[in-house]
Amino acid sequence: MEKREIGHSGIRVSPFALGGNVFGWTIDEPTSFKILDAYVDAGFDLVDTADVYSRWKPGNKGGESEIIIGNWLKKSGRRNQVVIATKVGKPMGEGKQGLSRAYITQAVEDSLKRLQTDHIDLYQSHDDDRNTPLEETLSTYTDLIKQGKVRAIGASNYSGARLKEALKVSEDNNLAAYQCLQPEYNLYERAHYETELEPVCRENHIGVISYYSLASGFLTGKYRSENDLNKSQRGQGVKRYLNEHGFKILAALDQLAAEYKTTPAAISLAWLLARPGITAPIASATSVEQLKEITAAAQLDLKGNAVDMLTKASTY
Repeated sequence: MEKREIGHSGIRVSPFALGGNVFGWTIDEPTSFKILDAYVDAGFDLVDTADVYSRWKPGNKGGESEIIIGNWLKKSGRRNQVVIATKVGKPMGEGKQGLSRAYITQAVEDSLKRLQTDHIDLYQSHDDDRNTPLEETLSTYTDLIKQGKVRAIGASNYSGARLKEALKVSEDNNLAAYQCLQPEYNLYERAHYETELEPVCRENHIGVISYYSLASGFLTGKYRSENDLNKSQRGQGVKRYLNEHGFKILAALDQLAAEYKTTPAAISLAWLLARPGITAPIASATSVEQLKEITAAAQLDLKGNAVDMLTKASTY
């Protein structure tokens, strides 16, 4: 399988990232273990999570996804077969949030403990923190890399201007630099990434690991009317896509899925993989069958006319 480097980090990954946001939320630990095993068995390696997953579920406090991944790593003994990406910065309660030196230093230890590992391959700023100087955040990450606790760093939810500023701070102060960006990007939501973020990423060889790659499941074709929204716990997040623009995209996906004998989800992800600068789209699965559907994208070679057709159908 083709491997893509995350920026200039030296870390090469399969062109698909398994989303760990569902672990401890919509699926339990035994199901999560089955999906993780099947994922690695199929030759994939990048697992994306965050300390805050899945704090939003009633009864959870955050860290549930990392704990499940850590238990799997311990049980499976497959730590050297995966690239673990996690994040810091979102609210974890009791003033625990942001990107200050004090908080990152504590949060990384908490994540390492939950993940039951001695290092995090890709540690990402989950949100921009304008209350903390970029130099403080980046110097903290630099120290963690020197200590061997982190291999590379990335950013998520940064504006193009702030990403550029962070890269300049790293260069001017000889500090570790962000090697990737994790933005929202999919066939439906294109404008923000393509106009503001893509130019910065491509100019600076920043890897891109997109989230909401399937628009909360809309691009799987599972949701085609409001009556479908109760098909999963995430259904209500799909309502905003049920419009003329969304249906136009689904029509193109249906046509190409039939042509390539695959699913709309695989076609959607293959379109992302055909975009210049994309390292790996993130998508999550709640069953091994669903996992097979979405990872099929990595083997799909969309022809130029198919890519153009989707690009045209998804342009406002």
